[in-house]
Amino acid sequence: MKIALATGQKAEVMVKDAVRDAVAAMPPVICETVILTQEIEIAAFSTPKSLRKALEKDGSFEISDTNLILVSGLCKSDFSHLEKEIATPIRLGPRQIYEIGEVLQLAEAGEQEFSPNIPADAFLREKRRVNADQRLSELENSAKETFSLKSLKIGGGSRMKVCAEITDATLMSANEIERIAGHYLTSGADILDIGVHIGATSDEVERAVKTVLSFASASDVPISIDTLDPELIRTGIENGVDMVLSLNKDNIPEVAAAIAENGKDIVAVVIPDYDPACRDSIESLFANLKMAKEHGINRIIADPVLNAIGYGIAESLYNYYLFRLDEKRKSKSKSKSKSKSCPLFFGVGNVTELMDADSVGVNATLAGIASELSADILFTTECSDKTRGSVRELRIASEMMMLSQARKSAPKDVGIDLLILKEKKRKQPKEIQDKDCNFNIITAKRNETWKLDPKGYFRIGICEWEVEQDSGGNGGGNGKSEKRIKSEKRIFALHSPTGKQIIGKSAEAMMDTILRLELVSLHEHVSYLSRELTKAEHALLLDRSYEQDEPVF
Repeated sequence: MKIALATGQKAEVMVKDAVRDAVAAMPPVICETVILTQEIEIAAFSTPKSLRKALEKDGSFEISDTNLILVSGLCKSDFSHLEKEIATPIRLGPRQIYEIGEVLQLAEAGEQEFSPNIPADAFLREKRRVNADQRLSELENSAKETFSLKSLKIGGGSRMKVCAEITDATLMSANEIERIAGHYLTSGADILDIGVHIGATSDEVERAVKTVLSFASASDVPISIDTLDPELIRTGIENGVDMVLSLNKDNIPEVAAAIAENGKDIVAVVIPDYDPACRDSIESLFANLKMAKEHGINRIIADPVLNAIGYGIAESLYNYYLFRLDEKRKSKSKSKSKSKSCPLFFGVGNVTELMDADSVGVNATLAGIASELSADILFTTECSDKTRGSVRELRIASEMMMLSQARKSAPKDVGIDLLILKEKKRKQPKEIQDKDCNFNIITAKRNETWKLDPKGYFRIGICEWEVEQDSGGNGGGNGKSEKRIKSEKRIFALHSPTGKQIIGKSAEAMMDTILRLELVSLHEHVSYLSRELTKAEHALLLDRSYEQDEPVF
């Protein structure tokens, strides 16, 4: 295979170096790589004319045996006519030179066809994401679950499911419950858990359960209730919950009949007994699992209980390990019977909520540990500001772990990731031109004075904005999708004295609108607004607070 890389005069040396490094990193190289230097300085300004001229000028270049021509990924020209003329595909390469190696490797392997409109790096990233989604679907479809929770597979090598708790749902209004439930479902939650506050009544539990069931019915999402109180567990069961957590020796005898009477589909999460004087909680877990089965509870999930850092996390992880070790021992003792493993419940939120660290890495690491322990449900909440986003993070982490297990490798380069502030590959700093000519170098200096724009001023912030969302349901069987009102965050800019309020998602759209409405007249004001709107956009993307004239970090 022969690939031609079309570049400009300024980038020629860097492109040659990148190709040399790529060849050295992936021997043996099957494809032949040729560099076409056009008579332009910047590769992004390539045109059909400049490329045709470079092809004609290079006497050693044979277009007939060239399989592909890659131009700069930043190029905006249309090469379709030249492509037909020379009967050779002309596609966009990567936007950054350091990404040439990966693109050549994939081109050599024949794994990708590149795009004439989308830069190769963006095109490949999207293809990897699509391939990852397809692979996840295949793996989930082929998994032989231990049992199903509604239509949700639990255990048997299926993806770890995310159970999201609406903390103290029994104290909330219906609107607040629906707001949090909607956020969790949008974030990728598989199960909605109703948190019950201490001292809650049966009426409060019934109201919370009915609210969540009504909201989640269209999407067929399983509902669980989180309490140890037998009466409240029974209330949840009577009103239609699919899973109860948690059961122990104190409440199993009192709720077993209710589980049996309301069908065989209810799942119970069984925990060890809490006894500060007894450190051997794993033995009480085994005893409680046995008791649950003796009382006719068959669909069981075991929860050895994950403790927070500082409260015995290492010992609790050891209990998870012992639980799986005991299962392996028992399965080996059964000669021909193929008993399925008991699903495991992994309370990630116990750790993230009690740790002042960004939740992304903590959740990813704990999901990886849970995966090695063959856990089946990752449990979390987002009841504190520092853990907002945990549901989404765990959903992505669970997908990463499933892909890495299938590939028998580390959760790296699987097509999806949880990188937010850190980069997988850093871009190289630019070289300063004419750095030896001091008269061309101007040191930036901030103006110490300012003046009010005659056209007025802006107050900038982040607001809640209601949007209509298709729930994806069947509209109660009438064939129409239900519409729900969802609250999302937006940037706003309030102009005085006109009172105009501009709402948007990006600094670019906001600034374009301000300019189109002619609400600014000073260059200094344009510069200031661009800076503040960009800060607001970053705060929006990172789910941080924003205050005008204050740093985001």
